[in-house]
Amino acid sequence: MNPESVLWPAGPAAAAGADTGWVMIAGAVAVLVLVASLLGWALWRRPGAAPLDERRLMHRWVLGGGFVFPALTMLALFAYASAREDFWAPRRTAGEPVITVTAHAWWWQVQVSDPARGLHATLANELHVPAGRPVTIGLASADVIHALWFPALAGKLDAIPGRVQQLRLQADRPGRYAGRCAEFCGEQHARMGLVLVAHAPEDYARWLAAQAAPALLPQDPLAQRGWRLFTQQRCSACHAVRGLTAPAAITAPDLTHVGSRPAIGAGARPLNRAALAAWIADPQAWKPGVRMPSYQDRLTRDELDALAAFLEQLR
Repeated sequence: MNPESVLWPAGPAAAAGADTGWVMIAGAVAVLVLVASLLGWALWRRPGAAPLDERRLMHRWVLGGGFVFPALTMLALFAYASAREDFWAPRRTAGEPVITVTAHAWWWQVQVSDPARGLHATLANELHVPAGRPVTIGLASADVIHALWFPALAGKLDAIPGRVQQLRLQADRPGRYAGRCAEFCGEQHARMGLVLVAHAPEDYARWLAAQAAPALLPQDPLAQRGWRLFTQQRCSACHAVRGLTAPAAITAPDLTHVGSRPAIGAGARPLNRAALAAWIADPQAWKPGVRMPSYQDRLTRDELDALAAFLEQLR
């Protein structure tokens, strides 16, 4: 995982933001030092007792250093920041994937399309992009105000109900970049993580083709039992498994390829069979307030293991 810091930018938007920030800090420090120095000089020399020529000189320094210099510095900083806006201005380019991120309490739905190849994939809490290429993300919210922030790649942007915002970013090199919700949104705000994975362009094409493929019925007997339990417990009322279930209302993460994800619960715990079984049994123990019921009183330990085996093989 790359450093989660604005001090280690890994893309043009983040680099422009970091450069702008440092320039503004330098300008603010220059103004502060000059104004503070003039104030100290004025208090030390006591203008009322100083000779007339010295008082006039002091007045000129106070006017120039206390008003003119700060005003010109702020105008220069404003012009510099405005000139850098092109680095993060939304602007789609030809061949760019169509990506929509919708914030829910407390997880992220990600939809990716490649119109040229007719591919579409839906996943949760993971955002995949081609490295070295800019992408524009459509950002929305299904409930309250959230904010998407990848510190190493771009500034934060609010996700507002009823609106679609656009976030421009680029990862210069392949790797994993941590993101999070940066606007307090409720009980599990701190556990609303999102991972951006940047692929080499040819790897990204293969990844999207695999994610767009439907899920297949399991061959393992334990996973087959889990599939039957999945239908019997009506898990498909909230969760979709493309190719195996009818389309579901978007109230919970798409599970079509859940087994290929590194974590569950928007980063609550690394994904493996034991973690899946524990999550199904009692998600409230990991993420109090999450909108998934507990199944520890409905399913036996063997049934939980079978259901987890089915989900684990969805890759």
